[in-house]
Amino acid sequence: MEKPPVGASACDAPFVFSADGHKSLYFTLDQLQSRMCSAHPNQLDVDYTRTMMGFLLFNSRPVRLAMIGLGGGSLLKFCYQHLPNAHLTVIEINPQVIALRQEFEVPEDAQRIKLVCADGADFIREAAANDPLGYDVLLVDGFDSEGLASSLGSQRFYNDCFQALSPQGVMVANLHHDDPKHALFTARIRLAFDGNLLEVASQEKSNSIFFARKGRSISTDEIRQSNPLKNFDPEVRAQLHREFARISWAATQAA
Repeated sequence: MEKPPVGASACDAPFVFSADGHKSLYFTLDQLQSRMCSAHPNQLDVDYTRTMMGFLLFNSRPVRLAMIGLGGGSLLKFCYQHLPNAHLTVIEINPQVIALRQEFEVPEDAQRIKLVCADGADFIREAAANDPLGYDVLLVDGFDSEGLASSLGSQRFYNDCFQALSPQGVMVANLHHDDPKHALFTARIRLAFDGNLLEVASQEKSNSIFFARKGRSISTDEIRQSNPLKNFDPEVRAQLHREFARISWAATQAA
């Protein structure tokens, strides 16, 4: 793990709340960051994380996957368990969040997991300039007590995300639907990806998930006909089948 980035000492201090068989990560009590079922630590317990796994509809076997924002490690743990051929890079700016990785049973596997303490925008800018392979999937889920980190919503950041992807790579961005800048962020993603995006509200409708692809256009027919879960075990199908059907419906409505 690299040295904390400049300014990391000013990051919000997270805290853990345990109740009813769950552990939850907060910066403030009105903003849930992550939740884990203690009996099933690798399950996706918050609805928007299941929506974000919709990238499997575009690529069910990614090899290089990057995540901005560790939180309680829900997406990392799920991908680590169910995508055994994927190499996972996680960028988290807050060393206090990283310090809770054992609390949330985040695996330590240096062969497959690279955990970097850095500003996600800086990391992606460097990757866009110097990584010739690119990432098959880039998950952007970087929030603090004030909402979306400012560096993760700029036009330059979304342009860098496009450049940091492999030729058919997919960016998945979690935004808050009621953020006053939501329309601005949408326009920036649209510009960076030349309009090749799909927005899906999470089931609880507080989060809005964007799928933006580099290369081939996002096709409603492709999403409807895709059946990526057929190659996964029943546990994955049970968690994601209903959500993937909902994404397919949303794509049809947006067409």
